[in-house]
Amino acid sequence: MGSSKLLRLSLLAAVALGVGGVPVAARADETCNSPYMSGLIKGQEDYLYVWTLGVKGVGDGFDKMVTLDVNPASKKFGQVIAQVSVGKRGEAHHMGFTDDRRFLWAGGLDDSKIYVFDVHTDPAKPKLVKTIGDFAKRSGYVGPHTFYALPGRMLIGALSNDKDRGGVTGMAVYNSKGDFIAKHDMPTTQGGDGYGYDVAISPGKNAMLTSSFTGAVNYMTDLGKLIKDPAAMKQFGNTMVMWNLKSMQPEKVLNVPGAPLEIRWSLKEGDDWAITATALTSKIWLVKKDAAGAWQAKDVATIGDPAKVPLPVDLSITADGKGLWVNTFMDGTTRYFDISNPEAPKETYSKRTGSQVNMVSQSWDGKRVYLSSSLLANWDKKGADDEQFVKLFAWDGKELKETFKVDFTKLKLGRAHHMKFGAAPGRYSADAGQGASQSAMRVAGR
Repeated sequence: MGSSKLLRLSLLAAVALGVGGVPVAARADETCNSPYMSGLIKGQEDYLYVWTLGVKGVGDGFDKMVTLDVNPASKKFGQVIAQVSVGKRGEAHHMGFTDDRRFLWAGGLDDSKIYVFDVHTDPAKPKLVKTIGDFAKRSGYVGPHTFYALPGRMLIGALSNDKDRGGVTGMAVYNSKGDFIAKHDMPTTQGGDGYGYDVAISPGKNAMLTSSFTGAVNYMTDLGKLIKDPAAMKQFGNTMVMWNLKSMQPEKVLNVPGAPLEIRWSLKEGDDWAITATALTSKIWLVKKDAAGAWQAKDVATIGDPAKVPLPVDLSITADGKGLWVNTFMDGTTRYFDISNPEAPKETYSKRTGSQVNMVSQSWDGKRVYLSSSLLANWDKKGADDEQFVKLFAWDGKELKETFKVDFTKLKLGRAHHMKFGAAPGRYSADAGQGASQSAMRVAGR
């Protein structure tokens, strides 16, 4: 059986699982994982995995996976308990669990290396078990960004290509052992610009939504230099694409100007919409079907003062689909929007949480919000404003109260970027993703 047919069968199985495969009762787990990921955390998370950019002359200078103890009952609460260096700098950026949650895949935007960590054998001490070095060779893409679990597969959204290192790119599919299966180019016709960034799936709707950013030539350039280059500033994505999940074919290109980044589908049962934010125009966009049943994208809110380019970077939607956290990098602000009416989001809270702030991860119960500071090595601020941290805040519905701060510069760890939750053995539910084959999730040799 050919690889493309295997992929289609896998996706058909994925659609058959639907969102019903994911428990929606109150959990501790994050709200932005793949719906095919099994084993949501029951109760308090124990660990926070932080994919960290190496800084020359700081510690060993290499990218690394850093593990924090985040259980308040632990004597090491708020401390670094493990770190695994990968032995080089490759612009560490995003990561994602395999569907059985045994392994965590993490990528480098510059060297396109993919590192697979075993987070199952000893969740407190992740172990690097495989390095995938053929991403560019097999796919023609560079800059693996989004790692999105499918049953027995890992879908990887890229930012660039290995020809001109511009924004035209696509998605690659690997099996969970780390073998390349297929590639899917972003559309460059019917209004498509070919750019890529995030991937988010709503299985019950047979819908996969992608967004767009910029190529390696831009994201590896110093931000101060970049914004002074009018030609370079035109090389940012202005589209989102709705795909047929079963066929992996693009169905509609949506016009969303200003580099739409993170995508979040509402997790509330019965909801049929997704939301994103545009980095360059500081807008919230709603993607939803119109009265005729066609997907449309609509600008529904403004984030801060667009004239000051606050640069919204990451989003986290609440489990009930009624609230949205938005981090804006340039002004170091964390904002909360009431999206009870997704057609008219309203900012109800804001707090300056650092001189720069990037990623935001909230617990499923909404009581804890984790923030990290780094955007890109060449885009982070300079001097005293180049704060590098992970912070935990408690949220009571009215105020963010800082619980702890881990200073990554002081500890000589590097630049803190993407975060994922982990838990001790026996702390996971077993009722999600039941259709996924556990035997397919093993890294080769494990």
